[in-house]
Amino acid sequence: MTLTRDEARERSQIVRPEHYDIELDLDRGPREFASTTRLTFTAQNGASTFADLDPVSLESATLNGRKLPASALDGRRLHLTDLAEHNELVVTAAMRYGCDGQGLHRAEDPADGEAYAYGHLFMDAAPRVYACFDQPDLKAPYDVTVRAPGGWSVVANGAMREVEPGLWRAETTKPLATYFVTVCAGPFATVTDEHDGIRLGIHARASLRDHLEAQAPEMLTVTKQSFDHYHSLFGIRYPFGEYHQVFVPEFNAGAMENPGCVTFRDQLVFTGAAGRTEHLVRANTISHEMAHMWFGDLVTMQWWDDLWLNESFAEYMANRTLEAATEFDDAWVDVAASRKAWGYAAERSPSTHPVAGAPADDTDTALQNFDGISYAKGSAVLRQLIHHIGDDAFVAGVRAHLERHAFANATLADFLEALSQAAGRDLTEWAQAWLVTAGMDTLQIERDGDKSGETASPRLVITPDPDRPAKRVHTVRVAAYDRTGAEVAADDLHGVSGHVKLPNIAAAIPGGESVALVVPNAGDLTWAGVAFDDASLEAMAGALPGIEDATTRAMIWTALAHGLARAEVAPEQILAIAEAALPAETQMPVLDVATSLALGAVVRRFLPWSERPAALAGLADLAERVLAEADGEHDPRTLAGARLLAGTGDAGRLTPWFRGEDLPDGLDGDTPFRWRVARRLAQLDAVTIDDLDEALAADDTMSGRLGYLTARASFPDAATKVWAWEELTAAPSEDSPAHSNYEMNALASGFWSADDEATLAPYVERYVSDIPRMREWVGEDALARVAALAFPAALASEELDVEVRRMLDQQLPASVRRSVVDAHAAMREVIASRAVFVR
Repeated sequence: MTLTRDEARERSQIVRPEHYDIELDLDRGPREFASTTRLTFTAQNGASTFADLDPVSLESATLNGRKLPASALDGRRLHLTDLAEHNELVVTAAMRYGCDGQGLHRAEDPADGEAYAYGHLFMDAAPRVYACFDQPDLKAPYDVTVRAPGGWSVVANGAMREVEPGLWRAETTKPLATYFVTVCAGPFATVTDEHDGIRLGIHARASLRDHLEAQAPEMLTVTKQSFDHYHSLFGIRYPFGEYHQVFVPEFNAGAMENPGCVTFRDQLVFTGAAGRTEHLVRANTISHEMAHMWFGDLVTMQWWDDLWLNESFAEYMANRTLEAATEFDDAWVDVAASRKAWGYAAERSPSTHPVAGAPADDTDTALQNFDGISYAKGSAVLRQLIHHIGDDAFVAGVRAHLERHAFANATLADFLEALSQAAGRDLTEWAQAWLVTAGMDTLQIERDGDKSGETASPRLVITPDPDRPAKRVHTVRVAAYDRTGAEVAADDLHGVSGHVKLPNIAAAIPGGESVALVVPNAGDLTWAGVAFDDASLEAMAGALPGIEDATTRAMIWTALAHGLARAEVAPEQILAIAEAALPAETQMPVLDVATSLALGAVVRRFLPWSERPAALAGLADLAERVLAEADGEHDPRTLAGARLLAGTGDAGRLTPWFRGEDLPDGLDGDTPFRWRVARRLAQLDAVTIDDLDEALAADDTMSGRLGYLTARASFPDAATKVWAWEELTAAPSEDSPAHSNYEMNALASGFWSADDEATLAPYVERYVSDIPRMREWVGEDALARVAALAFPAALASEELDVEVRRMLDQQLPASVRRSVVDAHAAMREVIASRAVFVR
């Protein structure tokens, strides 16, 4: 039973936790662990409420020395009656390890047979580990003790020490929300350091030791630089003692901001070639999670509808910090290239919601709002806020907010009060437009608009979302370029809306003649859709390679993706622009977004099936040109071209790469890249299962097994699809345990490739019937990803539209509904595009 906001509000008026003492025994085998919770709390005398608990079996529960009957546990709720003013609840239970990335997840590393366990208690998984009042506004200090197998080390929120062999005890923590509590245990490889009086630790699986030790200096440098910058910016020292960063297997999110013990997906410890984008994303993730130590951990939202106080701030602060304090001063390029595209897709969907105050009546609903709105849009809105009130006022308001609510909870109203006081102005109207109203404006250039006298004056037209109108004002830059991409003129506009004249651009064009390319939102300063005029689209292929500013080039690719989705840009136009621009592109984030758009969106989704083989061949030729232009291993085009060719090339070109022959510079022995090639060869039916088995034997690691499953599911024949679908959706049993969250994702990622639609068509109905049933054994967070990856986007059609609408008429788990709503909206974009551009 999911917790509602009303229930949380009522419980917070009845109880107040004072202290948690948790004992975990992880030395009980691979399936279960023991948990004992001693919770002291105050309450209204004589009142009743419930604690949250989700055990395999409840061994005992006492309240103030009184044994509770077995019937007190109803589902996930342990009912507590006749409370005293001061109370002690003691619960001992057997708990089940998770395999879906939630609760206390346990994974075995096939590389060496070692096992690892880690806690991921977001958003409502804490009851799978200990008894608690599981809501963000009931914070308390924790003492944690862990019994672990010999040879394991244990890391937790408080500094851990082994007090006797196999017994680990943590220092008492500061007050924490329940979902921040974690324990990470296993035979970790560890690198330690110290900075500014803070003990630092970086940990990963033992089989990743060499990679961890080689990459730790870069990660520690970003960590130290981020600490220095946040201390200076916020005026409050990091408050949670030691600072550990643990790279854990099969992690659902990118990372989790557990105070003192941040967990990351361990793909961020690179085992193959990694380009600038991967390094930048890792640095961003490190800095993002550290920002949460202040935004989220020190000051926590009152309820999930203010989750933006966590994510929007961490997203913005990380990019600001990388630019100001680290070598990754191109952070905003990646934002323009990838994060904005993610956010714009979320904004186009019917599931869009306001940045702040999004309705979250229960925890299942709230989970769905951790999306591109909460992250990318929220970050962009904060940049606009700074333009609106000034950076000094913003920083002063942030400091006041943190000091006022330290170790407690806060709301949107609290934050706006602090900012308004610092800025000396009322922000109600601004917040209503940018934070509380969903939707986005559209920026477009009218070259012959606002005619006066004999000349035409170009202007920027800002059009509100017709479905969600709001009076937004923008700080934005409009730039004009000639046909070679050289900047001709620009207008920097502050606080504008409606129809805006562009005097600098007009003055640079004698007689009012049009320039080749005009770019609204050059430099990617605001949050808005960009609709290019026809003349700019025509000039794009020639001008784009010559535009000097990488952030603007990245923003253009994101705008083209937005135009593709809105049936304003033809798929063929994007392929033509890619063909002209990519061989000259030298920024990896831009290469990544452009190749993903061309292959993943245009060819794999928007083009009709009959046109895909020729388009794939064209992209393979483009990949060869990109490779030919590259100047060795350190040129981003080497890796980008190789990856594009690995997804589009024919068997003759890729088979030698699969064998380890004639590889591009830097890719010899790169097993993750080999699995990319294997997937494409499987799609072409140009390898055998025996070939894949042999490759797995040579790379029997976690990443190797995932690569194998994706490639194995990618064979185009009907028998393979039967096998893959059953592997993905069959209920677990004693003889056939559940696949892990990552294994399900790998199967779903490979499934929808085949030579023809007929092979895949039967699985539309299977998707409708089978995916919702998986909620019986898969947690909401993991199932949301499976539902998105397994959606039959490759089969976009009116027939599929009918099936999906039928599915949405059913009662669905919240995770499945949100994924289907978003995927359905994206599929409707494909149908709309074909109606305009396919003849």
